[in-house]
Amino acid sequence: MARVLIVEARFYAHLNDMLLDGARTALQEAGHDYEVVTVPGALEIPGAVAMALETGQYDAFVALGVVIRGETYHFEIVAGESARGLMALALDGTPIGNGILTVENEEQALVRADPTQKDKGGEAASAALAMLALKARFA
Repeated sequence: MARVLIVEARFYAHLNDMLLDGARTALQEAGHDYEVVTVPGALEIPGAVAMALETGQYDAFVALGVVIRGETYHFEIVAGESARGLMALALDGTPIGNGILTVENEEQALVRADPTQKDKGGEAASAALAMLALKARFA
């Protein structure tokens, strides 16, 4: 049984609730323990994962959040840098499922977050578990 940390950005709480529901369900159905920590926004997720990684308490990580395009360049920075931070950790061998939605509008986010539709939270949890299994295979 793996110990998984879900790091969620609560900027859009109603959307994140759906992502979290999907991730929790996927982890429970796979028989794994999890904890949830909350950070202010998507940019803080990689830093929180890095801090938790140092403790050695977790086997895998699930990143959840929503970034919706606005009128400024801020969207590109948040979307790109949060993904870059998670990829840097993944390239160092950290099993991570990236469930940070980067969308044009709330309608797109709703479809992707809803566990009865695209279930990107559940997919991120499943990806983290798949990468954990792959890490174990190569150990």
